[in-house]
Amino acid sequence: MVAITFRKVEVRVDFHQSVYRTLPCYLALFALAEVFELFMAFDALRLRNTIQLVAILLFHLTLLVFAAIQVHETKSALLNRVNCVTDFNLTNCPGPGSLWASVLPFLVVVPCVIGAAWLVMMFWIKELYSEFGWAVFHVVGANPKMKRMYQWYQIMLCLLKFDFFFFVGVTMQLLIVVLSKNTAEFGVTIAAIPVVLTLLALCGIAVQREIKWLMSISLVMMLASLSYFLYKLVRIYEPSSKDAYATTRASLTIFTIVAFLLLFATFAVGLRCFADFDRGLQPSKVNGGSYAPVVTKLDVFGGNMMQQGSYSGGVALAPRISIE
Repeated sequence: MVAITFRKVEVRVDFHQSVYRTLPCYLALFALAEVFELFMAFDALRLRNTIQLVAILLFHLTLLVFAAIQVHETKSALLNRVNCVTDFNLTNCPGPGSLWASVLPFLVVVPCVIGAAWLVMMFWIKELYSEFGWAVFHVVGANPKMKRMYQWYQIMLCLLKFDFFFFVGVTMQLLIVVLSKNTAEFGVTIAAIPVVLTLLALCGIAVQREIKWLMSISLVMMLASLSYFLYKLVRIYEPSSKDAYATTRASLTIFTIVAFLLLFATFAVGLRCFADFDRGLQPSKVNGGSYAPVVTKLDVFGGNMMQQGSYSGGVALAPRISIE
């Protein structure tokens, strides 16, 4: 639907004009979001990470909100370019046969499809939530304290992955829609990309391997990154620069605020994970995602009730059904 909208607008307007760059940015963000969500889903199923599955539900809900906002932002980009009372045209004015009337149905379909998919995903993730309950038990055992520490570790990794997407989302909107190549702010935004991505990667390594000095540097850099997002938020509404953000102000504001809140949550959870270093969880962090459960097989009707251990490499147990 987004690609059809993009094509319909492309043949009627000049995307070199900054006011029309909303749609290319919209298409790029949605393509990135769908690829990212697929990656996160496969990753969650591979690791049997129920926390990440719930996070995917929340992320899908943000896609629904973003799709609804884009209807308004596309309208702002296409309409009110001329005085439609005295100089009516089908490209920049509303009405039957206009460009806006032709793309509106395709824009409305997107949040409807995403909303319907969200309801279906809720059902399947609820089923998987109980199915994957044994995974954490297999990794850390029955110790409640170890289980709680491992869950904080899973939350930390999940937050780092979403930090990546929302930072890239903010950067894409700034570079495609807002900033000119000959400005200092464009250079600052480009320079921030490798810094933040390196920060996220190093933080993931530090929290998994429990490297204290690297984790300390990562936490300090997170505070610097928080100030970067605050700076961008001020620029969006500052009188001297707010006109440049007119066509993408709503979506960029939401992306920036969500990125700021996620990074702040990552900093707080990072402190919690840092406190759990050297408490015996490090082997589980490193090896926790490497197991491959074997499908359970019961021959009940044949009278020979044998079960293969789900996590013991398929070794046959005695003729009884185990707790597992």
